[in-house]
Amino acid sequence: MYHHETIENITSFLPQIKIFESLPAEILYDIAQSVTRSNTYTLSKDAIFQTPSNERNGLFFVISGKLRFYKTNSAGKQHTVCILSEGGIFGEVDTFSLGARGTYVETMEDSIVFWIPTEQFEPLLSRHSELSLRFLAKMSKRLREQDELIEKLVFRDLRGKVLYFLNRLSNKFSTEKDGYRKIDIPLTHQELADMIGATREAVSLTLKELSNEGILVTGRRTIMIHTEKARKELA
Repeated sequence: MYHHETIENITSFLPQIKIFESLPAEILYDIAQSVTRSNTYTLSKDAIFQTPSNERNGLFFVISGKLRFYKTNSAGKQHTVCILSEGGIFGEVDTFSLGARGTYVETMEDSIVFWIPTEQFEPLLSRHSELSLRFLAKMSKRLREQDELIEKLVFRDLRGKVLYFLNRLSNKFSTEKDGYRKIDIPLTHQELADMIGATREAVSLTLKELSNEGILVTGRRTIMIHTEKARKELA
Protein backbone atom coordinates (compact mmCIF):
# COMPACT_ATOMS: atom_id res chain seq x y z
CA MET A 1 0.00 0.00 0.00
CA TYR A 2 1.30 3.47 -0.82
CA HIS A 3 0.24 7.08 -1.11
CA HIS A 4 1.88 10.12 -2.62
CA GLU A 5 4.46 12.12 -0.66
CA THR A 6 4.58 15.92 -0.77
CA ILE A 7 6.72 17.37 -3.54
CA GLU A 8 8.43 19.81 -1.17
CA ASN A 9 9.86 16.99 0.94
CA ILE A 10 11.35 15.26 -2.09
CA THR A 11 12.94 18.32 -3.71
CA SER A 12 14.57 19.37 -0.43
CA PHE A 13 16.10 15.90 -0.09
CA LEU A 14 17.57 15.66 -3.61
CA PRO A 15 20.89 17.41 -2.76
CA GLN A 16 21.42 14.91 0.08
CA ILE A 17 21.43 11.89 -2.27
CA LYS A 18 25.10 10.98 -2.65
CA ILE A 19 25.10 10.89 -6.45
CA PHE A 20 23.64 14.42 -6.53
CA GLU A 21 26.00 15.89 -3.92
CA SER A 22 27.71 19.15 -4.95
CA LEU A 23 26.00 19.27 -8.34
CA PRO A 24 25.55 22.80 -9.72
CA ALA A 25 22.26 24.42 -8.76
CA GLU A 26 21.01 24.48 -12.35
CA ILE A 27 21.33 20.67 -12.64
CA LEU A 28 19.54 20.10 -9.34
CA TYR A 29 16.81 22.47 -10.48
CA ASP A 30 16.46 20.52 -13.72
CA ILE A 31 16.17 17.25 -11.81
CA ALA A 32 13.62 18.75 -9.44
CA GLN A 33 11.33 19.47 -12.38
CA SER A 34 10.82 15.71 -12.64
CA VAL A 35 9.31 15.56 -9.16
CA THR A 36 5.55 15.19 -9.46
CA ARG A 37 2.91 13.73 -7.18
CA SER A 38 2.44 10.79 -9.52
CA ASN A 39 6.16 9.90 -9.26
CA THR A 40 6.61 9.97 -5.48
CA TYR A 41 5.35 7.32 -3.09
CA THR A 42 5.17 6.56 0.62
CA LEU A 43 5.05 2.80 1.19
CA SER A 44 4.10 0.83 4.26
CA LYS A 45 6.38 -1.84 5.74
CA ASP A 46 6.19 -5.21 3.91
CA ALA A 47 4.65 -3.64 0.80
CA ILE A 48 5.51 -5.18 -2.58
CA PHE A 49 6.60 -2.24 -4.73
CA GLN A 50 7.56 -4.25 -7.81
CA THR A 51 7.18 -7.77 -9.21
CA PRO A 52 8.92 -9.30 -12.26
CA SER A 53 5.66 -8.98 -14.20
CA ASN A 54 5.09 -5.37 -13.15
CA GLU A 55 8.28 -3.44 -13.90
CA ARG A 56 8.61 0.22 -14.85
CA ASN A 57 11.51 1.69 -16.77
CA GLY A 58 13.25 4.62 -15.17
CA LEU A 59 15.32 5.33 -12.08
CA PHE A 60 14.11 5.05 -8.50
CA PHE A 61 15.62 6.86 -5.51
CA VAL A 62 15.11 5.70 -1.92
CA ILE A 63 14.33 8.85 0.05
CA SER A 64 13.89 6.97 3.34
CA GLY A 65 13.46 3.42 4.59
CA LYS A 66 14.89 0.11 3.34
CA LEU A 67 14.00 -2.03 0.34
CA ARG A 68 14.83 -5.71 -0.22
CA PHE A 69 15.34 -7.06 -3.75
CA TYR A 70 14.84 -10.78 -4.21
CA LYS A 71 14.21 -13.46 -6.81
CA THR A 72 12.30 -16.72 -6.49
CA ASN A 73 12.89 -20.15 -8.00
CA SER A 74 10.27 -22.57 -9.34
CA ALA A 75 9.66 -23.87 -5.82
CA GLY A 76 9.00 -20.35 -4.51
CA LYS A 77 12.24 -20.13 -2.51
CA GLN A 78 13.47 -16.57 -2.18
CA HIS A 79 17.03 -15.37 -2.74
CA THR A 80 17.91 -11.81 -1.73
CA VAL A 81 19.84 -9.89 -4.38
CA CYS A 82 20.51 -6.71 -2.38
CA ILE A 83 19.15 -4.31 0.22
CA LEU A 84 19.01 -0.56 -0.35
CA SER A 85 18.51 2.16 2.24
CA GLU A 86 18.17 5.96 2.17
CA GLY A 87 19.96 7.42 -0.84
CA GLY A 88 19.96 4.10 -2.73
CA ILE A 89 19.27 4.02 -6.46
CA PHE A 90 17.86 1.28 -8.68
CA GLY A 91 16.15 0.87 -12.02
CA GLU A 92 16.63 0.52 -15.75
CA VAL A 93 16.94 3.11 -18.52
CA ASP A 94 17.90 2.70 -22.17
CA THR A 95 21.58 3.56 -21.64
CA PHE A 96 22.38 1.57 -18.45
CA SER A 97 21.05 -0.60 -15.66
CA LEU A 98 21.27 -0.19 -11.88
CA GLY A 99 19.59 -3.48 -11.06
CA ALA A 100 16.02 -4.60 -10.32
CA ARG A 101 15.30 -6.38 -13.61
CA GLY A 102 13.34 -9.57 -12.89
CA THR A 103 13.20 -9.00 -9.13
CA TYR A 104 10.61 -8.46 -6.45
CA VAL A 105 11.06 -5.23 -4.48
CA GLU A 106 9.67 -5.28 -0.95
CA THR A 107 9.87 -2.70 1.83
CA MET A 108 11.57 -3.77 5.07
CA GLU A 109 10.21 -0.69 6.86
CA ASP A 110 8.08 2.34 6.02
CA SER A 111 9.76 3.89 2.97
CA ILE A 112 9.57 6.77 0.50
CA VAL A 113 10.55 6.26 -3.14
CA PHE A 114 10.92 8.85 -5.91
CA TRP A 115 10.78 7.80 -9.59
CA ILE A 116 12.10 9.51 -12.74
CA PRO A 117 10.66 7.75 -15.84
CA THR A 118 13.03 6.94 -18.71
CA GLU A 119 11.48 9.52 -21.02
CA GLN A 120 12.29 12.22 -18.46
CA PHE A 121 15.68 10.91 -17.35
CA GLU A 122 17.36 10.37 -20.73
CA PRO A 123 17.08 14.08 -21.67
CA LEU A 124 18.69 14.97 -18.31
CA LEU A 125 21.74 12.88 -19.25
CA SER A 126 21.89 14.52 -22.68
CA ARG A 127 21.85 18.00 -21.21
CA HIS A 128 24.30 17.40 -18.35
CA SER A 129 27.49 15.43 -19.05
CA GLU A 130 28.56 15.61 -15.39
CA LEU A 131 25.39 13.76 -14.40
CA SER A 132 26.08 11.08 -17.04
CA LEU A 133 29.59 10.48 -15.69
CA ARG A 134 28.32 10.10 -12.15
CA PHE A 135 25.78 7.49 -13.14
CA LEU A 136 28.33 5.57 -15.20
CA ALA A 137 30.63 5.49 -12.14
CA LYS A 138 27.71 4.33 -10.00
CA MET A 139 26.88 1.55 -12.44
CA SER A 140 30.51 0.36 -12.51
CA LYS A 141 30.67 0.24 -8.72
CA ARG A 142 27.39 -1.69 -8.53
CA LEU A 143 28.65 -4.25 -11.04
CA ARG A 144 31.87 -4.77 -9.07
CA GLU A 145 29.90 -5.30 -5.86
CA GLN A 146 27.56 -7.79 -7.53
CA ASP A 147 30.48 -9.72 -9.03
CA GLU A 148 32.12 -9.97 -5.62
CA LEU A 149 28.86 -11.08 -3.98
CA ILE A 150 28.31 -13.82 -6.57
CA GLU A 151 31.91 -15.03 -6.23
CA LYS A 152 31.72 -15.26 -2.44
CA LEU A 153 28.32 -16.96 -2.38
CA VAL A 154 29.36 -19.50 -5.02
CA PHE A 155 32.84 -20.50 -3.84
CA ARG A 156 32.64 -20.21 -0.03
CA ASP A 157 31.23 -22.87 2.27
CA LEU A 158 28.11 -22.09 4.32
CA ARG A 159 30.12 -20.66 7.22
CA GLY A 160 31.95 -18.34 4.84
CA LYS A 161 28.72 -17.32 3.11
CA VAL A 162 26.97 -16.47 6.37
CA LEU A 163 29.89 -14.48 7.73
CA TYR A 164 30.56 -12.71 4.43
CA PHE A 165 26.94 -11.66 4.02
CA LEU A 166 26.60 -10.49 7.62
CA ASN A 167 29.85 -8.54 7.33
CA ARG A 168 28.57 -6.98 4.11
CA LEU A 169 25.34 -5.94 5.83
CA SER A 170 27.24 -4.56 8.83
CA ASN A 171 29.38 -2.39 6.56
CA LYS A 172 26.23 -0.69 5.27
CA PHE A 173 23.72 -0.89 8.11
CA SER A 174 25.28 -0.93 11.56
CA THR A 175 26.23 0.93 14.70
CA GLU A 176 29.55 0.12 16.38
CA LYS A 177 30.19 -0.40 20.08
CA ASP A 178 32.92 -2.19 22.06
CA GLY A 179 34.45 -3.83 19.01
CA TYR A 180 31.13 -5.11 17.65
CA ARG A 181 28.93 -3.82 14.84
CA LYS A 182 25.21 -4.25 15.48
CA ILE A 183 23.35 -4.79 12.21
CA ASP A 184 20.52 -2.25 12.08
CA ILE A 185 18.18 -4.61 10.24
CA PRO A 186 16.04 -7.06 12.25
CA LEU A 187 16.82 -10.52 10.86
CA THR A 188 15.32 -13.92 11.59
CA HIS A 189 17.27 -17.08 10.79
CA GLN A 190 14.82 -17.77 7.95
CA GLU A 191 15.34 -14.31 6.46
CA LEU A 192 19.11 -14.74 6.54
CA ALA A 193 18.74 -18.20 4.97
CA ASP A 194 16.66 -16.65 2.16
CA MET A 195 19.37 -14.07 1.55
CA ILE A 196 22.10 -16.62 0.95
CA GLY A 197 20.03 -19.43 -0.54
CA ALA A 198 20.38 -21.94 2.33
CA THR A 199 18.05 -23.76 4.73
CA ARG A 200 17.03 -22.22 8.03
CA GLU A 201 18.28 -25.25 9.96
CA ALA A 202 21.77 -25.07 8.43
CA VAL A 203 22.00 -21.32 8.99
CA SER A 204 20.89 -21.68 12.63
CA LEU A 205 23.65 -24.22 13.28
CA THR A 206 26.24 -21.96 11.63
CA LEU A 207 25.12 -18.93 13.64
CA LYS A 208 25.39 -20.97 16.85
CA GLU A 209 28.90 -22.06 15.89
CA LEU A 210 30.02 -18.49 15.15
CA SER A 211 28.38 -17.27 18.36
CA ASN A 212 30.19 -19.91 20.45
CA GLU A 213 33.47 -18.68 18.97
CA GLY A 214 32.71 -15.06 19.91
CA ILE A 215 32.59 -13.89 16.28
CA LEU A 216 28.87 -13.12 16.57
CA VAL A 217 26.45 -12.18 19.33
CA THR A 218 22.89 -13.13 18.43
CA GLY A 219 19.57 -12.29 20.00
CA ARG A 220 15.92 -12.14 18.99
CA ARG A 221 16.11 -10.68 15.47
CA THR A 222 19.44 -9.00 16.34
CA ILE A 223 22.98 -9.85 15.28
CA MET A 224 26.26 -8.22 16.29
CA ILE A 225 29.51 -9.07 14.52
CA HIS A 226 32.99 -8.74 16.06
CA THR A 227 34.89 -6.45 13.72
CA GLU A 228 38.41 -7.80 14.16
CA LYS A 229 37.53 -11.49 14.41
CA ALA A 230 35.37 -11.27 11.29
CA ARG A 231 38.14 -9.49 9.40
CA LYS A 232 40.63 -12.27 10.23
CA GLU A 233 38.14 -15.00 9.35
CA LEU A 234 37.35 -13.45 5.96
CA ALA A 235 40.95 -12.57 5.05
